[in-house]
Amino acid sequence: MSTLSDLLTAQNRLGETDIEWLHRVHGDGQLLADLASADIVIWGQTEDDSFRAVGHVRPSGASTLFYRDIVGEKVRPQWQRQVTDAFDSGVIVDSTSPEWFEETPTRVKAVPIVRRDEGGTAVIGVLTRHTNLGEVRAPSRQQHTFDECADAIFGMIATGDYPDVTAPMGPRRGTPRAADGLIRLDVDGVVTFASPNGLSAFNRIGFVDELEGETLSDVARKVLPAALDASADEASLPVLLSGRSPWRSDVQARGVTVSLRVIPLRDHGQRLGAIVLCRDVSELRSQEQEILTKDATIREIHHRVKNNLQTVASLLRIQSRRTSSEEARESLLQAMQRVAAIAVVHDTLSEGLAQNVDFDEVFARVLRLVAEVAAAQNTVAKTRTTGAFGTLPSEYATPLALALTEVVTNAVEHGLAGREGEVEIIAERSEERLSVRVRDTGAGLPEGRVGRGLGTQIVRTLIQGELSGTIEWSTTSGTGTAFDGGTGVDINVPMRWIK
Repeated sequence: MSTLSDLLTAQNRLGETDIEWLHRVHGDGQLLADLASADIVIWGQTEDDSFRAVGHVRPSGASTLFYRDIVGEKVRPQWQRQVTDAFDSGVIVDSTSPEWFEETPTRVKAVPIVRRDEGGTAVIGVLTRHTNLGEVRAPSRQQHTFDECADAIFGMIATGDYPDVTAPMGPRRGTPRAADGLIRLDVDGVVTFASPNGLSAFNRIGFVDELEGETLSDVARKVLPAALDASADEASLPVLLSGRSPWRSDVQARGVTVSLRVIPLRDHGQRLGAIVLCRDVSELRSQEQEILTKDATIREIHHRVKNNLQTVASLLRIQSRRTSSEEARESLLQAMQRVAAIAVVHDTLSEGLAQNVDFDEVFARVLRLVAEVAAAQNTVAKTRTTGAFGTLPSEYATPLALALTEVVTNAVEHGLAGREGEVEIIAERSEERLSVRVRDTGAGLPEGRVGRGLGTQIVRTLIQGELSGTIEWSTTSGTGTAFDGGTGVDINVPMRWIK
């Protein structure tokens, strides 16, 4: 399914600023759908001056009219005139009488989406509200308040006053919705309505009386003294809860965390009051803190493992310098290099929250280890990497880094032994497979066959056993380059476990 950006870009009628504005409107689509108890559809104008649905949100507390996805469809004939009039006139167009949609009586309201900036205002799309009249009952006081709030926001959308570009943005788990708790304020910040969930949220942080009739900023002073002591400037909590400016944050008291969002309501610039959405997110924030603590612990473990591996590598290097046997010295240096390659992966894992690594960065560091081997054997080896490995989970990164270290080291030690040459690493990645080809300008495979040394056994075990992949050695030919006659190694690893 195409995203809102894809659909709008394909229609090629809006700029980046317009698309971002529509994203902000669509981001509050669930709030509008829940307040209005109706389906919300966002329409973008097409090249033929018709309209196509680019966004749709169903209400969570009422039946939807659209059981099949409407996104991507052109506006239906019965709505064409209403949507067009709203777009052309820049004013809200309400249906004059109920309409039928698939045997269901409905009412449609078309709201022009107006973007406001320093240069003025412009209509960039249309939002339609589709109300199912087949389930209309006598509205409760809560539903009546929700309808008023929805109408106020629709009016602000039509004048370019909503969304507020100064409002806090960004995805955050636990952002309160209308059903989580809604408090309506008048222009003086006095509570005129508090839903049961909204009242419960404030009860949990210490306010035991009725909220209606109270000034919400005064309530904050009573139940959140610690927050007030830390907020002595003009942006203190009581000022924010007066409803004069948009705000989103968490407040804590008595071991309870409540997420608050303030949405000022205006009519052509004139303040009408505000909506305060609230939600008890104590359990959610506790889980997030546990995850952060565990992530920090895992990163510290990776850091310590890296340090220990580097210590082992240093000991192996020291031991190799003290030994008199050339064979023993080479074995110790190879062991040092293998340990150092694993340490590089753990070092990368210790720097981020995710247990994934940028393998291109890891491999660049691994190649520096190989350069040390080449220098120690008076070999001038130039390495070149083309393509990209991308991001890999740690269970892939460690065996792959170790295997490639062995392959490239073999190319330097044996293929280019004592002379100048080049080693090329080509990485190609698709959704199904990671393919790596390593080739050198060396002397090729001795007697045309792969050796049976420890390094070859390690590589086979890592690629075939741990990564369920395949590896093949061959003598390169037919390329018409300096690599003809050298050794080529082809590694293929399935990506089916990577998400």
